[in-house]
Amino acid sequence: AASEGIEVVLVGDQAQIEPVVAAEGGLPSGARVVHAPDAIGMGDGAAREVRRRRESSIYRGLELVKHGEADAFFSAGNTGAVLATALVVLGRIKGVERPALAAVLPLRRGPTLLLDAGANAEWRPSHLVQFAFLGSTYMRIVFGIEEPAVGLLNIGEEATKGSPETIEVHRQLAQSQLRFIGNVEGGDLVLGDADVVVTDGFTGNVSLKLAEGMATMLFGEFRETAMNSLRGRLGGALLGPALRGVRGRLDYRQYGGVPLLGVNGTAFVGHGASDARAIANALRGAAEVADSGLTGALAEAVRAVPAPRTSDA
Repeated sequence: AASEGIEVVLVGDQAQIEPVVAAEGGLPSGARVVHAPDAIGMGDGAAREVRRRRESSIYRGLELVKHGEADAFFSAGNTGAVLATALVVLGRIKGVERPALAAVLPLRRGPTLLLDAGANAEWRPSHLVQFAFLGSTYMRIVFGIEEPAVGLLNIGEEATKGSPETIEVHRQLAQSQLRFIGNVEGGDLVLGDADVVVTDGFTGNVSLKLAEGMATMLFGEFRETAMNSLRGRLGGALLGPALRGVRGRLDYRQYGGVPLLGVNGTAFVGHGASDARAIANALRGAAEVADSGLTGALAEAVRAVPAPRTSDA
């Protein structure tokens, strides 16, 4: 990290961190430890715990961002705790109704941004419209896509498909200045032309986990089939390098973490099973986002969102 100009601040119980660091030969140049004696576990009730546990590593880490002592925050811990604490410590960008988790899908055609990927199970049409503006801005600023194609995840391509709420989202996005390409179905999430796919947090999280599970299952099946016969082993030897390249491209560790878009600062959340590669890539991604001026661009994008209809207020 130091060689890339990234100063890493480890936030946590110093008594637990120091032996691990010592076993690895000490802290590298450009890294330091900030003591936080408390930690919110994976099973703790995040929303209930946040305000009274200001000594937790999540709270302390986000405070560093708020006070300008760090440019970005990353955690592979309790996602709910990160979301709740970010709202308390950083607050929302002015005008944002609900922040969203934005997951980058590393597809063959290029990255696709899926949001919300799990922050909001309950939603209103105005939330998804804002997600479209936030996601489009993210892809433009971070990935350099000048006019991202935005799709709405739905049960059919027709504008009249879906619930009354999704039909209203379609109507508003179709009238917006975004490059809205209409409804996209589940298969289009990985095979379609959308740079940004908008949905609610429940559907988005299920879709993301399903895609991850399917990729793991398919590569497991390929591996098992290749070991079951001589022909399979010969085929595996020939296809192995290509398949490893595909697996590497589709690996969630390529990006390592997902940004929480809409809070007033840079905050990333990682998979609970993140390994060293995933965390390193998440830190790189968070550093790039912090340097990109994204927060200001998101604030400008929210101001451009058309006001919701009275029934959606």
